[in-house]
Amino acid sequence: MKSIKNHLSLIIALFSILFSIQIFIIVDRSIDAYKKNLANNYSLVVVSQKKLDTQSIIVSNNLISDISTLTPDNVIKRLNTGMSKKNVELLKLTLPKFYKVKLKYYPTPSEIEILTNKLLKKDSVIKVENFSSNLDSTYKLLLLFKSVITVFAISMLVVTVLLILKELRIWQFKHNERMSIMSLFGAPTWMRSAVLFRLAIVDALFASAFVFVIFSFLSSDVWVLEQFRDIGITVTIFDPLYDFLMLSGIAILLSIILASLIVLGHKEEV
Repeated sequence: MKSIKNHLSLIIALFSILFSIQIFIIVDRSIDAYKKNLANNYSLVVVSQKKLDTQSIIVSNNLISDISTLTPDNVIKRLNTGMSKKNVELLKLTLPKFYKVKLKYYPTPSEIEILTNKLLKKDSVIKVENFSSNLDSTYKLLLLFKSVITVFAISMLVVTVLLILKELRIWQFKHNERMSIMSLFGAPTWMRSAVLFRLAIVDALFASAFVFVIFSFLSSDVWVLEQFRDIGITVTIFDPLYDFLMLSGIAILLSIILASLIVLGHKEEV
């Protein structure tokens, strides 16, 4: 029972780390998907006295994906209080040119400021509406949310690593007599500590398997998918190949590193 309990303690600790990492990955993917969604709905309005060479502007600015002309018909309809057709046509000629600028991705406030200044340097451009206040607030909110998740993940990692070190040290003490006997017969360090490394690797694989099962279920759960659809994004919650291999590699590597620290520490004490 004690052996099973120790195994469970290590598996749960490793599982907590992998779970936190995958949650962070999901949040990061969600933020990226949300940024793309915002970029599709976000645009600048450029007002120019003359017709602009939109292609040259697109080529010279990596942030811009497309520039389209906005017709002044809607504005004229609001202003039209019985004007003749001739006067309407004259009004169209006197009105400035309006352009809608679409971006490749959701920009930072500094990027949008640089782009706005570049556009304003055009001779005929008289105004650029970039909706900077809304942009700045949304971008800061996304950064805050990501920062909170990052702090949580790091805190979980530190606490759990300390717990894993404690569990591995307990296992080392349990096998200390056997290791000492093997040392007297000249067994190398890696052979004396084989049980410890085997424990760490096997439990890492078990923890990875549990993460695989849970996130595979969550990735196909209707309620979870609906939550993402409600905010208008599609996110890969769990990639069975890439995510599983990455998490397994992290778990095994972390286990080996921590087990090595325990072994080296024991060697120094002797």
